[in-house]
Amino acid sequence: MLSYNNPRVPFSNSHQNAAAMDVTAPAQDRLMGSLARDVGKQDHAKPDHPHRHIWLITGPAGCGKTTVAEYIAKALKLPFIEGDNFHTKSNVDKMSHGTPLTDQDRWDWLIVLRDAAMQRLDGGGSSGVVVTCSALKKRYRDVIRIAHYTSPDVLVRFIFLHAPEHLLLQRVRARKGHYMGPNMVHSQLETLERPSPDETDVLTIDVSGVVTDVENTALTMVQDKTEADAHLVFF
Repeated sequence: MLSYNNPRVPFSNSHQNAAAMDVTAPAQDRLMGSLARDVGKQDHAKPDHPHRHIWLITGPAGCGKTTVAEYIAKALKLPFIEGDNFHTKSNVDKMSHGTPLTDQDRWDWLIVLRDAAMQRLDGGGSSGVVVTCSALKKRYRDVIRIAHYTSPDVLVRFIFLHAPEHLLLQRVRARKGHYMGPNMVHSQLETLERPSPDETDVLTIDVSGVVTDVENTALTMVQDKTEADAHLVFF
């Protein structure tokens, strides 16, 4: 979790299916098995309830995902899920020792995080849920997008927070008690695949301003997108 204790300090400046992903056979089997189970549960009739949203607040370490996500969730009275809490102990141990996670390390984490978001939507009757997830690669984002394929009324939207490396490092060095150390910032930026223009479900924010400005920008983006999505019709 990244907290900003001094609002005057500048904020860090920061549809493929699973079969198309470059993963090992066991990992792909888990992804496809999960998708098959979800599809089996799907009611293919036109949804008779409003659209629901999964808002993914994404970006590399130090960009302020938790701060922005908590602000949006509180303002809109939506449930909040901290993605870091869903990492396995082995993943946390690796990152604590400065070892970058591999694709193989992330698959199960992404599936569990996606399922947790769906459970909050299905169990709580909420119109949306706000989730933090680095989602550094397009294929990682695609794992979350499966939620829409299996539940067409669920719209997955990403808020990508970007920053130059020196400001990310400044933020990571300033936080206390987090397993993600400054040495992980560079490796995450090397892994990062910035959202491409064809990823039309991604909204991008330059987070070089003060935290309050970034929070308000993110909230306005979410509200505007929610209003625009209300006009979508599923068949």
